[in-house]
Amino acid sequence: MTTDPLPPDFDGTVRLFPLPTLVMFPGVVQGLHIFEPRYRQMTADALSTDRLIAMVLLRPGWEEGYDGAPAIEPVACVGRIAWSEHLDDGRYNLRLRGLCRVRILDEVPTDRLYRTARVGRVVESAPTDLDELRALRRSLAEVVLPRFEGNAAAHKQVGELFAGETPLGQVCDLLAYAMPMDVAVKQALLAESDAGRRAAAITEALRPFTNPGPRGFPPKFSPN
Repeated sequence: MTTDPLPPDFDGTVRLFPLPTLVMFPGVVQGLHIFEPRYRQMTADALSTDRLIAMVLLRPGWEEGYDGAPAIEPVACVGRIAWSEHLDDGRYNLRLRGLCRVRILDEVPTDRLYRTARVGRVVESAPTDLDELRALRRSLAEVVLPRFEGNAAAHKQVGELFAGETPLGQVCDLLAYAMPMDVAVKQALLAESDAGRRAAAITEALRPFTNPGPRGFPPKFSPN
């Protein structure tokens, strides 16, 4: 289980940034390009207060109601703005660092252009049996490391990730973000609070594939 990285005065209400193809995970850094007026306002409000934004995935069918409030997934990732650049035309470039999983309890009416919601922290867990933990890490390594065989530097970094002391849950979140998996699979991994089940799900999702093709490691920032 992890400690709560949210500020002690966090009141349980977050700004929502819904996107159709991006699933954010705790512990990763995501580059974002902010250009819509509602999200420029969201960014300005975040920068002037707690710097928190919750990345949440839009559900299928979002296209018809994108300008309104299309349906979103119930589990999101709260991130803190770690770096920002305010451009002359009002747009922003950001680097958002994922902090923790949250469950959306209900949306909160607001006079702002963007959506806000009341959320509850998702309590995470992990296996405590050392043999089980080693087996899960070994299974993950067997399906992940072969994908980096053409890149010696990345292969070494990923190998060190498996061999090091990074908790299994963090390893899973880095892999879930970086590896090429369907967005629905990534969302299911975000929604899964147990690290052991996440590890097994990633192993199963990657096992059928034989061609390497993950993002570089560590993951590069990508504009959104």
